Amino acid sequence: MSDPRRAIPRTDALLREPAVAAAAERLGRERAKDVVTRTLAQARHGALAPHRVRETVLARLLDLESSGTTLVPVLNATGVVVHTNLGRAPLAHAAREAVYAATGYVDVELDLATGARAGRGRGTLAALRERVPEAEDALVVNNGAAALLLATTALGAGREVVVSRGEMVEIGDGFRLPALVESAGARLREVGTTNRTTVADYAEAVGEGTGALLKVHPSNFRVAGFTSAPTVDELADLGRAHGTPLVVDIGSGLLAHDPLLPDEPDAASTLRAGAGVVTASGDKLLGGPQSGLVLGHAPLVERMRRHPMARALRVDKLTLAALEATLRGPVPPVPLAVHARADELEARTRSLAARLSDRGVGLADPAVVPVEGRVGGGGAPEVPLPGWAVSLPERYAAALRLGSPAVLARLDRGRCLVDLRCVPREQEDALVEVVVAVGA
Repeated sequence: MSDPRRAIPRTDALLREPAVAAAAERLGRERAKDVVTRTLAQARHGALAPHRVRETVLARLLDLESSGTTLVPVLNATGVVVHTNLGRAPLAHAAREAVYAATGYVDVELDLATGARAGRGRGTLAALRERVPEAEDALVVNNGAAALLLATTALGAGREVVVSRGEMVEIGDGFRLPALVESAGARLREVGTTNRTTVADYAEAVGEGTGALLKVHPSNFRVAGFTSAPTVDELADLGRAHGTPLVVDIGSGLLAHDPLLPDEPDAASTLRAGAGVVTASGDKLLGGPQSGLVLGHAPLVERMRRHPMARALRVDKLTLAALEATLRGPVPPVPLAVHARADELEARTRSLAARLSDRGVGLADPAVVPVEGRVGGGGAPEVPLPGWAVSLPERYAAALRLGSPAVLARLDRGRCLVDLRCVPREQEDALVEVVVAVGA
């Protein structure tokens, strides 16, 4: 029997098709060729029938023309909730609607009642203060690293910022805290050791040249065993005694204590413990758009707001709209996925396995297996999220990534595991169809 893949058309032949060539004229040849290449790869991996290649190419070119972007929607079937390579937090429906509404003219810096200029993003900042009443003031910048950069710049530029050696972290993609802080003109004063630092170590370093004390949550790793670190309360007392502000970077953006994540610091508790400024990411555990959150004492936040660097780091109206809707609206997808119940996930997973089996998909043995999901994004690295997954043969993984929609599953010991923790119920039908197409 001949290989059906022999019917897959060649790249140059597809690009000569009149409709494809016309789209290439409008989009550019390289963009059109990329669509053709990706579709052909999908067919070669068995995720698309050869006779559907031409129509799929044309449909994708049409989508590209209407959306103007090469970003491909992906179903996250990895069980990792805050997946950095997939853009971290998926926005809630309310946030998406808010972004769309903000694409036109909006009163981002205008008081409609008076016609005068008004504070930028005042609704979003009010929503932040409502969610964290311990904060006297709030500020939003374009990501978590920017929030920390602005804090150390406005409060410590030209002076020393005292930090524990055990908290000199790399925040991702090769960016390291020392380089980030020093790029703003502050001088880092390292104290203690990698595994043990005391409040006395900080006290010995504080002097006339100290601009701020800094505490950083090492969110993506743990040092265990013979360790110690000063608490926020202890550093706050030291800072008050010397008139030195305490900046605490909590990392993953948890606004209030979550019993499921007992070791993950939250903004409210950290401020109650005496921090002057708390910085965090908005697109991790909060489940909002990429943004950096600043919460704290009004005079310190105002110093940051008035610093010239704040203008370069400010967010646009779309981010402000999405963040406000996230703060005021229903529970976003990230917290829902983190708190998904294992028994409900098992029921969904067994139902998915049954549907796939009925459609002739060959499942691995056993078909449904227990798995442990993860928060991801550097948050709560030691907290497992018990769940379940459909087990498929390993060969499915590559074809699913090239499917329509694209599906990113987890590879584990020769199995392709499809975890529904982060897959919305309304997208399960689409997931079934792409898996069936791969198995056909």
